[in-house]
Amino acid sequence: MTHLIRRGLWSLTVLLALYSSAVLAACGDNDTPTGQDSGKVGEIRERGTLLVGTTGDYRPLSFREADGTYWGFGIEMAEQIARDLGVKTAFVATSWPTLTADVLAEPQQFDLAIGGITITDARLETMLMSDGYLGNGKTILCRATEQDRYQSLADLDKPEVRVMVNPGGLNEKFATQHLPHATIIVHPKNEEIPTLVAEGRADVMITEITEAPYYVQTDARLAAPLLSNPFTHGQIGVLMPKGQDDLLQAVNTTIRRMKADGTLRRLHEKYRLVYIYE
Repeated sequence: MTHLIRRGLWSLTVLLALYSSAVLAACGDNDTPTGQDSGKVGEIRERGTLLVGTTGDYRPLSFREADGTYWGFGIEMAEQIARDLGVKTAFVATSWPTLTADVLAEPQQFDLAIGGITITDARLETMLMSDGYLGNGKTILCRATEQDRYQSLADLDKPEVRVMVNPGGLNEKFATQHLPHATIIVHPKNEEIPTLVAEGRADVMITEITEAPYYVQTDARLAAPLLSNPFTHGQIGVLMPKGQDDLLQAVNTTIRRMKADGTLRRLHEKYRLVYIYE
């Protein structure tokens, strides 16, 4: 009898050990988030660096100083995404005229692009874009002494009004589409346009509600009379090629957490931008 009991206990012990091993193996499989250690995210983690394309000409979202350092709202967003992935950040220069081509280039120049990139249907047709993390809309900068002169699109759409825009982006597209009678001046460097308007070399700059407040606060010669009533309404997000759904999911997870825990609101306050998410 004793022999039979011992034999039964031994068999039970073996069965329990086998069951425990199977359970642990299953749990180990389930504990690895889908797409986190493979695909694009796996590639980034193996490299140890998130490559971020950015124009560096869009205060206060993305600006590159003369010494090569970057700062801005979008730069901090990119750095937070990298921290959540457990990697470092490296910034790669792109431009508004070449942005789409750079995102779609083979081999890839960077993993994602960030910094003042509006979510549009045209971009979503060929690329991926994250959830919005910053509200946006078209507005104007003009000289403070002439702000009463510009209160509507009709006030801008006149041959004597010199409207300056940077090339290749949505600002140029907006001006061309909505201001057919104005004198459109395309200037290659976006960051120089506010000063050129202040100096009288142009009358109006087509810009965004994210960019205009910075220049009004830093140059008393400038005003943004339509800041609270923009011509368009949209969202700024993170841009990347299709086929990187695991990275898109990781980026959206970061954005949603930043909204939930107040980090995104504090970032808006730091850069004096309107927070629209509740």
